[in-house]
Amino acid sequence: MEQVNVKLTLAYEGTDFSGYQRQAQGERTVQGELEKAIVSLTEEEPKLIAAGRTDAGVHAKGQVVNFMTASRIPLPRWAAALNSRLPSDLIVEQAQAVPAAFHARYDAKAKTYQYLVSRRRWPDVFLRRFCCHYPYQLAVEKMQAGAAFLVGEHDFKGFAAAGSAVATTVRRLYRVDISEQDEELSFILAGNGFLYKMVRNIVGTLLLIGEEKMAPEMITEILATGQREKAGPTAPPQGLTLMMVEY
Repeated sequence: MEQVNVKLTLAYEGTDFSGYQRQAQGERTVQGELEKAIVSLTEEEPKLIAAGRTDAGVHAKGQVVNFMTASRIPLPRWAAALNSRLPSDLIVEQAQAVPAAFHARYDAKAKTYQYLVSRRRWPDVFLRRFCCHYPYQLAVEKMQAGAAFLVGEHDFKGFAAAGSAVATTVRRLYRVDISEQDEELSFILAGNGFLYKMVRNIVGTLLLIGEEKMAPEMITEILATGQREKAGPTAPPQGLTLMMVEY
């Protein structure tokens, strides 16, 4: 039967997932839950391709996956049909038919992430799953100065976690913006691709700069040397959200 390439846009709260990718020990994952829903709907075993693999505890508002199907279910019904089979922390926002050659990962031109930090004295019980509690005075202007060094094409090896099996650690960041509203900080990072835990390692480094434990210019040394130990700690996962993927 003729097959259709279906593109799904997903939103999920990552708190209770062991990341996007299916795990060998059967842990609860986004991929696993989505596959079960598709099997239930179509009786087909889908081969899901994702734009990126979010880690345990990381959220998404605009994750993209695609898969081939011979199902005759009309595209306008896919989102509702899948959502009726999915858990409440995973939603299909949109389903579209795309060309057979479309690949959610390799065709992505840009990804945008947001990382939220709360500087309140005590954690906000309503935000604790979606931000990093960091109740310290921060020199935001120095953080912004450090962030400016990250924009452009660089070797981001010094901001990659161990275990990054990639052909190259060179990536291009289009923007690294830091804004503040009251006691909350928002980091927006957009680029053509990201290494394993790269965003969280960048945020952890910028927070050290904000505490004035590291000079903004240290960013250039981390980029030049590729030495992970020169950068800051990995920021917690719950503050991170994959906002959108552009094609």
